[in-house]
Amino acid sequence: MAVQKTIVFFPSPAALGPCLNLIGIAQRLQHKGYRPVFLVDPLMAGPARGYGLEEHHVSCLLPLPANELAEKMHEFMRQALVAYRTSPLEQVDTYVKACLEAGVESVRFAQPGLAAALAELRPALIVKDNATLYPATEMAGCPWVRVVSCSENEISDPGIPPFVSGCHEHDQAGFAQFEARFAKAIRPIHERFNEFVVSTGHPALPWPEFQQPSPYLNLLLYPQPLRYQRHNPLDPERFAYLDGCLRHDGSPTVVPTFPVNQDRPLIYVGFGSAGSSEIDVIQRLIAALGKLPYRVLVSVGPYASAYPELPDNVQVTAWCNQIGLLPHCDVVIQHGGNNTLNETLYFGKSPIMMPFTWDGHDNAARVADTQHGVALHRYSWTEEQLSQAIETVLFDPVIRRNLERTSRHMQAHDGCAKAASLIERLLLSL
Repeated sequence: MAVQKTIVFFPSPAALGPCLNLIGIAQRLQHKGYRPVFLVDPLMAGPARGYGLEEHHVSCLLPLPANELAEKMHEFMRQALVAYRTSPLEQVDTYVKACLEAGVESVRFAQPGLAAALAELRPALIVKDNATLYPATEMAGCPWVRVVSCSENEISDPGIPPFVSGCHEHDQAGFAQFEARFAKAIRPIHERFNEFVVSTGHPALPWPEFQQPSPYLNLLLYPQPLRYQRHNPLDPERFAYLDGCLRHDGSPTVVPTFPVNQDRPLIYVGFGSAGSSEIDVIQRLIAALGKLPYRVLVSVGPYASAYPELPDNVQVTAWCNQIGLLPHCDVVIQHGGNNTLNETLYFGKSPIMMPFTWDGHDNAARVADTQHGVALHRYSWTEEQLSQAIETVLFDPVIRRNLERTSRHMQAHDGCAKAASLIERLLLSL
């Protein structure tokens, strides 16, 4: 019997979204007879194992005593909550800078452990989805595949908005302003990072990149109808669009019963783990949605106790299986994370974007530019604007037509199956 080839999956050590996308690809490769192994930090253990996939734990986040880690996370979140209320341009000096500094710190710490783990596992190939370069994954003596689970402009191009800028497609003045601000705040971090990268034997990265495309294969999640018109088109031999990448999830989903509005559209509100900490924003949304003729389900993470009294048409949940829930929804009020956006579009549901950071700003602008939904300022909307946004995404004929076409397109192109086939073809070509 042939020995199974090991494929290592390395998602971003501190984020769940990239892991979930990679799980879908790993499932397909496991079905083809390969051995997928997820390299994850112990603090992020569990998601892949929950889908029957193997996990190998490697410390990538700085080891701190529990009290120091809690204090550090509390301070980070305190600063982040302040930054969320500022513009994408202003966030360059705060949230973006802090995230890149933390990412660089993680890379330095993780390098020896990652190198040792990869030497032990001896993978035939590595599939990675990270915000920064981890030199050990590209120097392990095997091909590697880069997955871009954030918005498409993470692969930069002079003709499209800069990553995390939130600029609209043709705002060239906005591009220049953001790039100047980014260079002033981030170039010193990039220079320090390159000193470490070169010290490992890896080539230096060009400005402003904190990682590079794979010379073998790059997989982008963005669906075709939302793609940018690039000044320099990506080489189709090395870059493939997956049109979403939904994992198989057999978990049953029970839509709650509401005492009122049971025959009315269902609105789902999901802001991710970071966004759920903005209790005041969610409380305001609940109060406003409670006055409208809809059913509303709000994902609130570990903060359910903050909502002791709810309108009859609103319920909260600590967690929900989005893939199971979305087919039953009509409108999805979201932060613009690429995972939630792709799932929303896959099922043809109506997005209302309320971003607060990172590529959520880019995705909100792209949804508006391509007429797939509506973007609202997260903090300064009025109840009338919210009500109008819901009416628009439910009934505007252009938005409805675009959503239906994009959903059909995404469902006809199984992104996980396509990714698995491309990875297998790469392996067979070696």
